[in-house]
Amino acid sequence: MQTDYRTGGFAAIDPAKFSLYPVVDDLLWIRRLLAAGVKTIQLRIKNPMQTDLEQQIIDAIALGRRYDAQLFINDHWALAIRHGAYGVHLGQEDLAHADLNAIRDAGLRLGLSSRTQAERERAEAIAPSYIALGHIFPTTTKVMPTAPQGVATLAQHQAEIGSRFPTVAIGGIDLETVDAVWATGVTGIAVVRAITEAADPEAAVRAFYAKLAAPQPIAYLAPQLSPFA
Repeated sequence: MQTDYRTGGFAAIDPAKFSLYPVVDDLLWIRRLLAAGVKTIQLRIKNPMQTDLEQQIIDAIALGRRYDAQLFINDHWALAIRHGAYGVHLGQEDLAHADLNAIRDAGLRLGLSSRTQAERERAEAIAPSYIALGHIFPTTTKVMPTAPQGVATLAQHQAEIGSRFPTVAIGGIDLETVDAVWATGVTGIAVVRAITEAADPEAAVRAFYAKLAAPQPIAYLAPQLSPFA
């Protein structure tokens, strides 16, 4: 029975396509990973000097449609609306200037990052299409103002909100740690370096999907944690 997630008027994601969620910074990766079978992906371009930003977004959206994939645009919500993106992902800092009503009215899905209990509760109040939880392990992809959460804290977040929102674990997850993260019951696993720095990215995609095909437990069985409410 599929969970009836509450999304505050934002369009819903397809959880069946949401297990592996690569986050990449260039259209070339979008093309390559969609061709490899990835069904959810994010274009995150943070370079303020990126001269072809809008064109990359346009082309990424077109590729997402061609491959019937859930493609999210990080941060650049106005361009995502203008060009009909599937969805937008925003960090907590982006909420100050993003027009959430415009994103909702355009029919785009909305994902929100959270790093702390307070940020998670702020995201819950907005009721987006999904909530990202992290960072789980140390990561070098960006400077983080908080310490890694670890799997036990992730499991606690999941136990508290996983029946109400799709969730994505992010931050330092690789093929060595993904089993423990997946066992918490999250909807998706976001990865960056584990694919983009792999010797064979396509093989890494296949390896992740093989692991994420494993059944998840009803609850994460850590001694100090409660099961799903």
